[in-house]
Amino acid sequence: MQIALQQLPAQLQRGLKNLYLLHGDETLLVQQAADRIRIAARAAGHTERQVFTVQGAHFKWAQVLQAGQAMSLFADKQLIDLRIPSGKPGKDGSVALQELAEAARHNNDVLWLITLPKLDFASLKTAWFTALDGAGHSIKVDLIERRALPAWVAEQVKAAGLALEPDAPGQAGNPALQWFADRVEGNLLAAHQEVQKLALLHPAGHALSAADIEASVAQVARFDVFKLTENMLMGNLRRVQRMLDGLQAEGVAEVLVHFCLSEEVRNLRAVKAAVASGKALGMALREQRVWGNKEALYERAVPRLSSSFLDAQLANVQVLDGIVKGLKQPNWPSEPWAALRHTAMALTQACAAQQSR
Repeated sequence: MQIALQQLPAQLQRGLKNLYLLHGDETLLVQQAADRIRIAARAAGHTERQVFTVQGAHFKWAQVLQAGQAMSLFADKQLIDLRIPSGKPGKDGSVALQELAEAARHNNDVLWLITLPKLDFASLKTAWFTALDGAGHSIKVDLIERRALPAWVAEQVKAAGLALEPDAPGQAGNPALQWFADRVEGNLLAAHQEVQKLALLHPAGHALSAADIEASVAQVARFDVFKLTENMLMGNLRRVQRMLDGLQAEGVAEVLVHFCLSEEVRNLRAVKAAVASGKALGMALREQRVWGNKEALYERAVPRLSSSFLDAQLANVQVLDGIVKGLKQPNWPSEPWAALRHTAMALTQACAAQQSR
């Protein structure tokens, strides 16, 4: 059964399941969720723990299954911590995980904790995932979006025994938290470490001021290049500018930024052309593999961006391809990042103008 990460604490209080599966790329949140499960398991008598990490094509799955069947040397319950860093158990692993899931349904003396990276749509439909999900709880650990980051930081501050000066109604709107979020965006582990540092610098119960936070928190933001185009489609001018500055400062390759930008322009133009030919927007989006958050953004942007504008943008990204490879183009900035900004901001401004209508 799939549950949300936020439901885990309450579920653990109601009673342990025999199997928990965590999957996601946010290392800190996966680690925190796994720690919660381990603490609850230990309190319930699962004091003997074994750890297995699946590595290589010749991993011995039989040892994992035998561990789940073996009696504890000390008559204690067991916790078996199984980690699959690749997210791909393989053919033998698929069979073993299905056997493991069936065993977990009937053996209350063994608690299975299985962690994987973010799983794609195909993996979520496999026989092994379905079996594990049916034998216990599966929890998808999503990345924390920028808009939710201040609230998450506020929770971490509270958990660390500190408070915040009440200088704004609703802590997520606190300017100091917004400033904090800007400095740690995309680097949740660093955000957690910064909160722990604040807890060391100030006594328990101390109400942090903006000055306290600004004096301590380092600039550790990391930006996801693949989120850049989402913000462009939102028409978020200031944020796109910040992300471009951050990506450049982090040394992200210009060709990668150009790839994301050009793919977005091509997809927009292809969807626009398909709709113009009479195809339903939903079908055009599926054909171009536009899923998730971007689907809603495309539904808003495509009808409002003209074909001529998208044709011009396609020509621009073709020129930009040469610039990021070192070629000079008349009437264009010679520096690749300046040229990337020119094109990215043009599309962002167009989306912002359409949304303001």
